[in-house]
This record gives sequence, structure tokens and C-alpha cells, in this order.
Amino acid sequence: MLSIAAGTRIFFASEPTDMRKGFDGLQGLVMGVLEQDPLSGHLFLFINRRRDKLKILYWDGDGLAIWYRRLEQGTFQVPKRSTDEKSVEIRSDELTMLLRGIDLTSVCRRKRFSMAS
Repeated sequence: MLSIAAGTRIFFASEPTDMRKGFDGLQGLVMGVLEQDPLSGHLFLFINRRRDKLKILYWDGDGLAIWYRRLEQGTFQVPKRSTDEKSVEIRSDELTMLLRGIDLTSVCRRKRFSMAS
């Protein structure tokens, strides 16, 4: 499992991605489509059309790294988005639930204090 620092943002690409893409291809998607800096230390998630494969591209301090997961059964849930969004930002707990197969639409979040951003 990945360990995620407190300030790390997680961006989930809205459109399906060709899982044959490697470091350069995914880095190009981060810069061109998601309009983010791949060297920022944030996580960038990509999923295939069948939703059974997921890649995470991230900067590991001295180089890019890819975390890859393939499901033998079932699919990953894609977060809800508006039609014009190129990516959806999710939280680290939502990423954990997504990887564990928990339906994010059925999760009820209790009210908590949060700083206005």
C-alpha cells in the first residue's frame, strides 16, 4: 500500500487511459490533459476503459514511480464528476476505499470541522 503525506493531493483522470502507457506517456497526460505538474509530489490516477486496471503516477523525490493494480474480479469505481472536468480531486481516505472496493456513493460522511480553503 502507498503511504500518502498530509499535503499530497490526489487527481483522478476522468477519461479512460491506455494502460500500455509508461512513465513518459502518463507524464504527458498529467501535463497536457490534467494541466498539472507531474513533479509536484501529488498522485495522478489513471484507469482503463474496463475499469479493472489502475495506475498511479507520482514523484518519489528523485524520480517518477508508477503503482499498478489489476483486479482479477470486479471493477474500480470512478468518482462522480461533471461532464467538462478533466480530473476529479479525491482525498486519501477515498483512495483507500476505492482500492478496497468500497462503494463511495454509499459512504455517509459525518459532519466535521474544516478550515475554509
